[in-house]
Amino acid sequence: MEVDRKRGMENMLSEDDWLVKETAFNPKKINYYETIFTVGNGYQGTRGALEEGFRGGLSATYLAGVFDHYDSAVVDLVNAPDWLSLRIYVDGQVLDCNTCKIVAYKRTLDMKQGLLHRHTIFEDPAGRRTRYESIRFASFAQQHISAMRVQLTPENYEGDIILESWLDGHRRNLDRLPQYLEIPEFPVETKWEKWATSKHLKQTASIIKDDSIYLEMKTLDRDHRIAYAASVNVEGAIPARSGRQEYEKVGEIFTFYAKQGKTYQFDKMIAIGTSRDVPVETLQNSCMDWLQEAVIMGFDACMKANTDSWDAKWEDADCTIKGDAEASLAMRFNIYHLLITANENDPKVNIGAKSLSGEGYKGHVFWDTEIFLLPFYIYTQPETAKALLMYRYHCLEAAQENAQSNGFKGSQYPWESADTGEEVTPKWTHDGKYRIWTGEEEIHITADVAYGVITYFIATGDWSFMLEYGMEILLNTARFWDSRLEHNADKDRYELNQVIGPDEFHEHVNNNVFTNWLAKWNLQKAIDYYELLKLEHTASMAKLTARLNLSDDEVADWLNKVENIYIPFDKDKHLIEQFEGYFNCKEEPITEWDENQMPLYPKDYNHFTAQETTLVKQPDVVMLMYVLPDEFDDEIKRINYEFYEQRTMHKSSLSPSIHSIMGIEVGDTSRAVQYFQRSAFVDLVDNQGNTDMGVHAASAGGTWMCLVFGFGGFRVMNQQMTFKPWLPEDWGEIKFRLKWKGDRIEVTLTQNSINFYRRTKSTEILTVLVNGTAAALPPNSTLETAL
Repeated sequence: MEVDRKRGMENMLSEDDWLVKETAFNPKKINYYETIFTVGNGYQGTRGALEEGFRGGLSATYLAGVFDHYDSAVVDLVNAPDWLSLRIYVDGQVLDCNTCKIVAYKRTLDMKQGLLHRHTIFEDPAGRRTRYESIRFASFAQQHISAMRVQLTPENYEGDIILESWLDGHRRNLDRLPQYLEIPEFPVETKWEKWATSKHLKQTASIIKDDSIYLEMKTLDRDHRIAYAASVNVEGAIPARSGRQEYEKVGEIFTFYAKQGKTYQFDKMIAIGTSRDVPVETLQNSCMDWLQEAVIMGFDACMKANTDSWDAKWEDADCTIKGDAEASLAMRFNIYHLLITANENDPKVNIGAKSLSGEGYKGHVFWDTEIFLLPFYIYTQPETAKALLMYRYHCLEAAQENAQSNGFKGSQYPWESADTGEEVTPKWTHDGKYRIWTGEEEIHITADVAYGVITYFIATGDWSFMLEYGMEILLNTARFWDSRLEHNADKDRYELNQVIGPDEFHEHVNNNVFTNWLAKWNLQKAIDYYELLKLEHTASMAKLTARLNLSDDEVADWLNKVENIYIPFDKDKHLIEQFEGYFNCKEEPITEWDENQMPLYPKDYNHFTAQETTLVKQPDVVMLMYVLPDEFDDEIKRINYEFYEQRTMHKSSLSPSIHSIMGIEVGDTSRAVQYFQRSAFVDLVDNQGNTDMGVHAASAGGTWMCLVFGFGGFRVMNQQMTFKPWLPEDWGEIKFRLKWKGDRIEVTLTQNSINFYRRTKSTEILTVLVNGTAAALPPNSTLETAL
């Protein structure tokens, strides 16, 4: 069948307000685009690498939950086999961006459908021009399936063409980057040679069949099995097909004689499975069955199913801004990456700091999930939020072991975790120069996990989760704080010493206010829900307390500590002290900013030497007021925001979004817009210079929070939905959607009004507060309120 070359795949793409475009080939930006053009479906993420490869590229596919240690410095999210690999030769000359002239080049990420499109015209050294077009996706409808379509047209010649389609298991993870305070600019081709590499995979099977190929690898430490099956369908020619096996690779080779001006189409379908999904003994058959189902459906039907799944997700998650097209596109970009990195179907995986788009932080899970990512999922994809919290439940035993090894009771969640829930924070920088103390001292994450549990429960009313899983987390984390608190007999108070707060410039501090306050909150919530469940779910609570050997006397002791935990606070100035002694640190004012309006370190200071100063990496106190908005009045919020804003370096991508939200809350609206821009575009414009190592997942979540919690003014206060919105002058309207206890609430906000449409199965009226005034939302109806 001859393919109509006029039907170009660009016609498959959505409207421009859903598209992120790369309009020229720039080798220096190749790794940046690999990150932002990642396609994924929560099960896997594949960086936007060129199919034919590029010298200096950093191609990778990551499978959620597939970690390994072996010879790496710490546990890695494994760089799994590559399914993209496609090499094309014209009369023996390879077509790639290293050896050919690039006459035309454009790539487009279609966020609405989860597609990556590419159009390239190669001119080889002999002057032959070949038009190359491709489109790829990882299916949300069939999570084990990925697919790629390629169309090839000889524009000014005819001749022999060879197409090689590979499954490539010869992969390595980056490891042990040299420590640079200011990273020098390396040549593109050798940039990654500055890293050591680690090996995690070994081939266990390689099979060539009549119509498909199969590759199976295993991880060397964890012994996970990873299986890929692939099949290529050709239209426009009847090529000679052969198979080829190389070291840790298996391929299909297609040879045919190409006519000038004729378009040839290749559909590559890929099935991916692991022993995390199915038993090892059935893995090959399962993988081949998934592939066969996809092949029978065909590329177009698989893409349609994927698009339909994306439509459903965007129906719940889309946010738009009228009056600022760039900001609206940035919102969708951040939401796109949030959608492709979480797997609602797997309760034993979580989200790494760089999602499934890069190797930064080795794929490890931090407090980012509970504080910056969960809000998006709780209020738009609650089933996904539940799956993320279930990861913490499945890691509860490891958290208990972590507490015991440190001499404490209950469950102490690790600062960095991977697949098992054990502490995997490295102890030294790669050059061995600086000690990393976060694994021992940044203990607030235990309360952050409890915070995620309570936030989810309040928004969903999911009693089943709370009774079966959430309460056990809450009680075990409370037990940890009960044992970790130290009694200061001289001052008759309880303290937490030798800790690190979110501001990681200051180590080994005593009574960090974020840590102390969250520990107090964690204990109080455990007490509150313990008393509530004893009354309303007596049988379930009796079973749980018996299993935990928890008594009323132990809980009473928690209350005594709650009432006596020390909180550093200057009552005269209404200033919350970040940690005991912070006000005595050296004042070192910020006087310079870079081209992205990011603060520059004062002379002679860096991340490792700022401890003696009042400079902060990210603000513990402002963060605390954001996390617990009920517990601070407006004056306290304003005074502390103004004090700490002047001292914050924003050396974490987590920082700007919180400042944007709190800036709106205290009336610093001009800075709020500036901080929103920093957060929203951290990856789109690479304003921190490290997007090549993966997207900033927490910043993506923070950007959603900026729009919804900041400009939209949505906060949960005293377990009730409240709205106190504010919009920049050039924004005509914003729209977003929220899930609340089974309801779906569409919010449209203008300069003068806020409009709610509530979809629900309930017959009851929902009351929300708008600027402090109660508004009643009847079932399945619209309410407009003037502002």
